[in-house]
Order: sequence, then structure tokens, then C-alpha cells
Amino acid sequence: MATVPPSTTREILLTDNPQGLPGPEHFTVVEKPLSAPGPGQVLVRNRYFLVFPGLRTLIGGQADGVPLPRIHVGDTLFGPAVGEVVAASADSSFRPGDTVSHLLGWREHALVAEDDCAPLGDALPDPVAHLSSGAAAYGALTRLAEVRAGDTVFVTGAAGGVGSLAGALARLLGATRVIGSTRSPDKAERLRAELGYDAVLVPGSQSLDTQLAAAAPEGIDVLLDTVGGEQLTAAVRAARRGARFTLVGALAGQLSPHRDGGSAPAEIDTFRLVNQSVSLRGYSGMDHPEVNEEWTKRFGQWLRSGEITFPHVRVPGMDRAPRALQELFEGRHFGTVVVELPPR
Repeated sequence: MATVPPSTTREILLTDNPQGLPGPEHFTVVEKPLSAPGPGQVLVRNRYFLVFPGLRTLIGGQADGVPLPRIHVGDTLFGPAVGEVVAASADSSFRPGDTVSHLLGWREHALVAEDDCAPLGDALPDPVAHLSSGAAAYGALTRLAEVRAGDTVFVTGAAGGVGSLAGALARLLGATRVIGSTRSPDKAERLRAELGYDAVLVPGSQSLDTQLAAAAPEGIDVLLDTVGGEQLTAAVRAARRGARFTLVGALAGQLSPHRDGGSAPAEIDTFRLVNQSVSLRGYSGMDHPEVNEEWTKRFGQWLRSGEITFPHVRVPGMDRAPRALQELFEGRHFGTVVVELPPR
């Protein structure tokens, strides 16, 4: 029996401009009328959507150069989502029941242009795994850092959505030693015990230089950096000759209450970059469009074989989504954070 779409749906709106990091008080869950899909559209009931730090940049008004629009007061939040088609036009290539991904999360239902929907198929054993940030880690490690057998790899922000996959990926690609960093001693222990990190740095317990020297006495060959700031500074000082550094994120700036989410200054020793022939490049998935398909295929194979896991937290219900974003900023979760919506 075909599912009858509801007449209304709920969305999460930005209702106040934050001064600093946004909190639940800056968002409101509202009910809105739900229209039937027009030509070239499909109506999707969202099952999961991603809670991700990039929202800080879009809300903070510093979206220049970012391939996503700024979020203004009164706008519905958005981001990667996975859902089920409940209605489509008669000439659509989609049918009710199809599972798709798109970028209109933070709402129960989404009217999505067909061209902006991707059918998921069965490449991954669990649809929620399509919300992983692993493609960024995989692309950075294979296209820019080109991890080699015997490498020592340092992953900053190792307990986040990218870092919680990057360590295992580096190992699968040939790394001999994998080092991470995280703000929490408890997370550091989980990274060692559950994800196979050889050593984990915790900023503040000792100087990062001291910790990194102990973890990698001969230096590091590869950096996958999601943080920037003092961690990037320390990594440059620990670089071996010919080291390959790839920058995937800038959480030191995005998660600072004193910045606007659009900049992340770091002091680095450029003399060492030159003297050690270190390459330092930023990774953008837009420059490597072939990576997503390749990653999805290999991710599915690795998940099924047990060679990799997908650390993630499922937060139940729309009403808890704004709090989940705040908790992400505060570093309370381990791995990827998704909101799970029950059938309505």
C-alpha cells in the first residue's frame, strides 16, 4: 500500500543570530504545511540527518568561498540526510520506497529536486553509513598524502567524524604507526582500545611537542589535520623529510567562541617546511569527484569484512537535534553524530 504523505511537517529554523557558538536557544522546531512534489521533484521522508561542525561557519556568516549558502535568521537548517521517497511525479525515475541521500536535512520531510537526490542501493550494509565523513579522510589519504607502507601518520581530532575513520584507513593503506589527538582522556582510551591508535595526544596534559616526540620519536610522515591551530604548529615541528600534510578541517577556528567560524589562524615554521621538503595541501572533495563512488565501494567491503567500523551516535528525535549540535561543539560525542527520526 502506498504511503499517504502528511499535510504538515516539522523543520528546525535559525531564529536568532548567536554571538559566539550557537546553542539550542537560537533554534526553533516549527510545523509547516507540506506540498506535493511538482515536476522534477520527489518528496522524501528523512530517516537520518547529519549534525556537523560546518553549520557553525554557515550560521556565523562566513560562507564566502564555501560551496554552500549562508544560513540567515528564519532559514531552515540543512545538511546531509538519508530518507525514503514517499511521493514522486508520474514521470520520475524514483518510486516510493526508494532510499536516497540529499542535502535537505534538519526537517522531517524534504521536497528535493530529482537532480539533487542520489539513490543509495545496497553498497553499504546500513543506510546511516552514507552519512559518514569517511570520503574526506579517504580522499585526503589517497589523493594528497598518498600513504605508503611504513608511514607514521598523525590524525588530529581523531575522535570526530573524519578522525574516527582516518586511523583505520591509514592502517589499511599501509601505515605502520598511527597517532591521534583528542581533547578527552576518556576518548583517548577509546581510540586506543577500539580503533587501534598506537598513541593519542591530549592537549593540555603536557606540551604537544613533548607528547608528539614521545609518540613519534623519529617524526611523522603524514598529517591528516581536522583541527589546525596549535596541533598543526606541533605537527610541522615533528615533520620528517618529505612529509605530506593534508588539511581537511579547521575545528580550532570553527569551534572557538571567540571567532566567527570562517577563519582558523595558525603559526607554523615555514623554515621547517622548506628545509624538510614538506608538502602542505588542503583537501576539497569538489576537486576529486571520483572519490565518493570509490570510497563507498571500499567502505562497504571493509564494513562487511570487519576491517573497519563506523563509530557514530544516533540522537533520537527532531526535538533533540539543537542540543546535539551544542554537544558536538562541546566535544561530548565520539565519531559521527546523526539525528534519527522515527516513522511519522
